[in-house]
Amino acid sequence: MKGKQVLLTGGTGGLGLGVTPAVVSRGANVTIPYRLPKEVERLKGILSPADFARVHFIPANLEEEASVDHLINRMGRVDVLIHLVGGFSMGKTHEYSFYSWKREFDLNLNTTFLTCKYSLKSMWEHGYGRIVTVASRAAVEPAAQLAAYSAAKAGVVALTKAIADETKGTNITANVILPSVIDTPKNRESIGPENAHKWVKPESLAQLICFLASEAAQDIRGAAIPIYGDI
Repeated sequence: MKGKQVLLTGGTGGLGLGVTPAVVSRGANVTIPYRLPKEVERLKGILSPADFARVHFIPANLEEEASVDHLINRMGRVDVLIHLVGGFSMGKTHEYSFYSWKREFDLNLNTTFLTCKYSLKSMWEHGYGRIVTVASRAAVEPAAQLAAYSAAKAGVVALTKAIADETKGTNITANVILPSVIDTPKNRESIGPENAHKWVKPESLAQLICFLASEAAQDIRGAAIPIYGDI
């Protein structure tokens, strides 16, 4: 990815703290959208000053189309999109609010659509692109009390596969990864750390993501790759 213009969403989050250093270390020019300044400071604490200086931070709301359009215009060119933004909430379907249902789709699926849409416009213009999205094991193995999250992440898989089909015959690829539980501080807090040794490490996900985002992965398109750890 050396010299490539990379849009890395969610780069300041729990997964991003593992992925961002790996992307930067490969010589990419990285742009990270953010909502709160404290998110930038958290990332600053784990990157060397030289690496931090190579990351461009742009405030953006990825749930708003105009904001995503503005973000891509400011970048000028997108060679690689790595979309990490997402989240989940739990609840029995008959008790789950419609507001929460829509929130899951906004956060997980709609942000994926908007960032893919505008990144693709740039990729089509210069004939090169790598798109890596993050769904979940729940997308292909839905679980109780995760109906909204599972449905939204299944949409991410379908969207990514459709993009891969649209870009056949080009040097643009799109692939999606399916992690199980990721070993992040938030998951340790909400689920408990007892089984964290079985979860997928962000650094392990970073290796897979960086490969799919590289020129070497030119023959992989439309793949939905499970990475489940020991669960």
